[in-house]
Amino acid sequence: MEIELAEIRNFIAKQSPFDLLSKTELDNLPKACSIRYFRRGQAITETGSGETVFFLVRTGAIEIRDAQDQLVDKLAEGDSYSLQCTTTEKPPLNAVCVEDTLVYFLPCKKINYLREQFKSFNQYFTHSLNARMHYAVEQTHAAGMRDLSAMKLEVNGLTDRMPVVVDIATSIQDAAKLMTQEKVSAILVTDNNQLAGLLTDRDIRSRCVAEGISVNESVSRIMTQNLQTVTNKALLSEALLVMTRYQVQHLPILKNDIPTGILTTSDVVRHLSTSPALIATDIYKANSVDALVKISARIPELQLQLSLSSATAKHIGEVMSSVTDAITCRLLELAEQQLGEAPISYVWAAGGSQARNEQTSHSDQDNALLLSDDYRPEHKTYFKELAQFVSNGLDSCGYIFCPGNAMATNPQWCQSVSVWKKYFSNWINSPEPKALMLSSIFFDLRPVYGEVLLFKELQKEVLAQTKKNELFISHMVSNALTHKPPLGFFRSFVLSHDAEHKNMFDLKHRGIVPIVDIARVLALNEGIDECNTVERLEAAYQCKALSKEMQDNLLNAFEFISTLRVRHQAEQIKAGLPADNYLSPREISGLEKNHLKDSFSIIKVMQQFFESRNQSL
Repeated sequence: MEIELAEIRNFIAKQSPFDLLSKTELDNLPKACSIRYFRRGQAITETGSGETVFFLVRTGAIEIRDAQDQLVDKLAEGDSYSLQCTTTEKPPLNAVCVEDTLVYFLPCKKINYLREQFKSFNQYFTHSLNARMHYAVEQTHAAGMRDLSAMKLEVNGLTDRMPVVVDIATSIQDAAKLMTQEKVSAILVTDNNQLAGLLTDRDIRSRCVAEGISVNESVSRIMTQNLQTVTNKALLSEALLVMTRYQVQHLPILKNDIPTGILTTSDVVRHLSTSPALIATDIYKANSVDALVKISARIPELQLQLSLSSATAKHIGEVMSSVTDAITCRLLELAEQQLGEAPISYVWAAGGSQARNEQTSHSDQDNALLLSDDYRPEHKTYFKELAQFVSNGLDSCGYIFCPGNAMATNPQWCQSVSVWKKYFSNWINSPEPKALMLSSIFFDLRPVYGEVLLFKELQKEVLAQTKKNELFISHMVSNALTHKPPLGFFRSFVLSHDAEHKNMFDLKHRGIVPIVDIARVLALNEGIDECNTVERLEAAYQCKALSKEMQDNLLNAFEFISTLRVRHQAEQIKAGLPADNYLSPREISGLEKNHLKDSFSIIKVMQQFFESRNQSL
């Protein structure tokens, strides 16, 4: 190939969607390509052959305007214009160079031939942003997949045998004999064929023998009730989430409400080498902070395994947050063992990404203590020591102290429910910069351990005050607009210039946080009690606060950016590096760059909507 043609071929091959083509097709493209140079202010015209064309900007910049002369797009180096090839009615080409510009033209018939031959290439020409983003999420998960098919297996096929079942009137002794005979460590208890409870070896040991209860009593006396269950059609990934979140080692499987099996951690071991359920089990058994520290060292590997599977970013966030919940709960139990029973009821609440069930292994800790209004000054020492024990334990486990000191160890965030109500009332009715700073933490609180009703009481009052509160929401919107997506006027990435992260962008603060902020504003304005970003956006659509299209766009953008972040962190974990949020455009393909630009554009449009709405208030 001649040097000039090779240079054209190499440039085209780096641009999306041509980077998806085969080597043979790329080698043939320069022969079909024509080149024209335009001076600044000159209109782009087609090649003169009468053919409609696709054009690709080699150097320079072009403005595209509609029939009313309104600016609709700007193109820079590497950008292309394809509308001439994708509409039946050929619109007049209204494009003017704003710099001296070199353009590569390709006939539409060549482009359409390639679209027919290559499905992924054709997807680029979908002009529906919604369709492009849906495709982006699908392709990103497919690209990151490896053979962890067990995650997709239905739980019904993972158990060893049919469950051993006894009636609720069966004696403890007869149940124990049956368990010995059947060589099982757990049996299900039914009442009129409906699941009523679960009985394990541990229940017999700790609730019967240790407590001196007669073995002639019925199993109902010592069985575990109010069980977590899954259907026989549930995937292993779903079952793992339940086992992790609720720290259960035996999970009954139901078909039409009839027990058909028990999924145990030993069943899981055969299918997954790194299991959140196993980690949660080990956490539950840990009898010291040192033991928890050793277990927490496995958490990055857990994220790596999940990111290499077909798990969504939402699922990964839920699993990682559930593990953090389990560690937090165990630390609180160890603290109570050391300090004695709490003098009054309380609830430990998580904030930030843990509260939203959106954590990754790269997270600090945000938390608070909500105490009963029975709180008295003499209780201060107990809760101070409790908070210090737990917070220090979390730090030792890799959840570093919050840089802004938004932790229960700060006396300001260890208060009675009445004081917390005053805090929120002041933040809502007299918004100020500090309140807005705290909004991303304390307006995302979720109870993790303790008396949940204390939290529910506070949450109900808070949402009643934020709902349709124009002054407060206006300030929240202003705060949400502080995190702008890194997208320039020419749809080019705006990269960091600081020495440590030069030529990168922060996926968390410039991509994920803006959507989290948008979802929070919508939730507070509508009085939605969901905390998770995806669930907030879905609820906002149900409240008609979001259109279906914008809901889908935001959900797809959130999942796509989050998936890129998790995948980036997985590469760092594999390389033995600490995980961070800084991505270089060199790490992603040309098509992914375009999808990322689409994602940032969605955020930008929503922020502009918020901004214009604020100005009209």
